[in-house]
Amino acid sequence: MTETAGTKPLAGKIAVVTGSSRGIGRGTAIALGEQGATVYVTGRTTGDGELSIDTTVKMVEAAGGTGVAVQTDHGDDAQIEALFAQVRAEQGKLDILVNNVYKIPNPPAWGGGFWDHPVSIWDDQVGIGLRAHYVASWHAADLLFAADPTPESPGAVINVSSPGGQSYHFSSSYGAGKAGLDRLGADMAIELKPKHVGCCTLYPGSVGTEFIMEHVDERNTDTSHLQTPLVVGRAAVALATAPDLLERSGRIEWVEDLGEEFDLRDEHGNRPPPYARRGES
Repeated sequence: MTETAGTKPLAGKIAVVTGSSRGIGRGTAIALGEQGATVYVTGRTTGDGELSIDTTVKMVEAAGGTGVAVQTDHGDDAQIEALFAQVRAEQGKLDILVNNVYKIPNPPAWGGGFWDHPVSIWDDQVGIGLRAHYVASWHAADLLFAADPTPESPGAVINVSSPGGQSYHFSSSYGAGKAGLDRLGADMAIELKPKHVGCCTLYPGSVGTEFIMEHVDERNTDTSHLQTPLVVGRAAVALATAPDLLERSGRIEWVEDLGEEFDLRDEHGNRPPPYARRGES
């Protein structure tokens, strides 16, 4: 789409970003706002605090978009259904779905064997990190079709995954959730393509989310290898709006590759750095 005076490329487009009160979800919501989209921001935390959906909405609007906060616990199917019912009532369609929501176990499941962690981390990492994406996609499908996508202007589903789908990261349950999401995306792509909706999986590298930066600050660790949530979000938007999205559909796309292809920069003017462990299996 060509940007004309007074318009932005995604003006009139409707997007949902799940789990966008912070981190990659927030970065993606802001990046969509930069392009003029109306963005439905979901998560459990509301109010004026730094890590809330309401604060993300303010950031989306400061970037040039329209934000809509919808308090949603993605562990509750009924709340996911209500989210998309609201989108249907207010917009009648959906152009872009970014499945990003994820629940970090408390305490985080880093290190040790699977037997060292409570069974409940499976529900955190696979239930919220995989099942919730399936449920959101199920409810979003008819809305994506209602946007009348075409081969030249397809709808988009972007699943935010992790290299943990291909090699060991953090825990067994984490890897199972990410590998499952990668497969879900590949198979959904086959089913969605005849409807002119592309589905791709996004692999960030190491990302300086609020959670990670808190631990980095504690350890006084160098951060030059970290991608910012905003540049990951810009990569997600570049992928969702790529002219050849349907040709890419079903593939895993790395943020660092998209950064090079589309000349993406973070808020400091830097390309997303490469992931040091890429290629491990």
